[in-house]
Amino acid sequence: MTTWPAVLFALLAAASNALATVLQRRAARTVPLSAGLRLGLLVDLLHRAVWLGGMLAVVAAACFQALALSQGALSVVQPLFVLELPLALLIGRVLLGGRIPRSGWVGVALLVVGLGSALAAAAPTIGTTHAPFDRWVPALAVCAAVIVTAVGAALRRGAGGVRAACFAGATAVGYALTAAMLKDATHAWQTGGPAAFFSAWQTYGFALTGVLAIFLLENAMQSGPLTASQPVLTLGDALLSLSLGVTLFDERVRTGWWLLPEAVGVALVLWGAMLLSRVALARDLTGTQDEAPAAVREGTEPGPADV
Repeated sequence: MTTWPAVLFALLAAASNALATVLQRRAARTVPLSAGLRLGLLVDLLHRAVWLGGMLAVVAAACFQALALSQGALSVVQPLFVLELPLALLIGRVLLGGRIPRSGWVGVALLVVGLGSALAAAAPTIGTTHAPFDRWVPALAVCAAVIVTAVGAALRRGAGGVRAACFAGATAVGYALTAAMLKDATHAWQTGGPAAFFSAWQTYGFALTGVLAIFLLENAMQSGPLTASQPVLTLGDALLSLSLGVTLFDERVRTGWWLLPEAVGVALVLWGAMLLSRVALARDLTGTQDEAPAAVREGTEPGPADV
């Protein structure tokens, strides 16, 4: 299906991202809250070793992801990132002192079993390490159209589950596209060294798209409950990465009757993600609230009677 180094590096990348989430959340707890944007926030965080540790974990995750994509199929590496949420919960339980209820452990089991069975049934094959430009043009156009459509739909809704899900869908496209361009950029490094890497358009493409994806993720988290955004993000990133792997890099997955166990595995992943998103510790790590105020959910301003 893929080389073991790719799987190992992908798991290390997911674990590093999970550690970064926990450390940055712990650092955020130590700075004073403010009603609006505060330029001194970054200065405050720079003086906190735990925040710097979180940033180092982010860098490590990017390096591990690049190594994984250089060794294996995009359609395998990216789906493994769905393990980031359960890993963050396990690490957060140790560092933040939260408690994972029985439903959380069931969610972890469902997600792991579902992911393993779906990948085993699909058995993705390693394709090429470089996608020709004539394939990139339609892929970029379609991804851009989906992101614009999803963001537009989100902006037309008030805060709540639909808005959060739309932003999460756009984020999933951004994550999958970032990984695809990162895979192509690592090919440039392997074949031409640093000069080829920094002269490749994919290098700057994955950097810009990655920043956009993080921005969209923040909007998804602030727009509504985690139960609306996390399943869309988890499943969307995996499915879109598989699609880009097939269309850009000639990766292949099994079809026919294999689609049945693949669908069962996907359903288990979705079920597990929904259970995990309801765990209080997960909401604490992402800094989200279960419900927005009624006036905000409806996208209306409070009237005189509400003041």
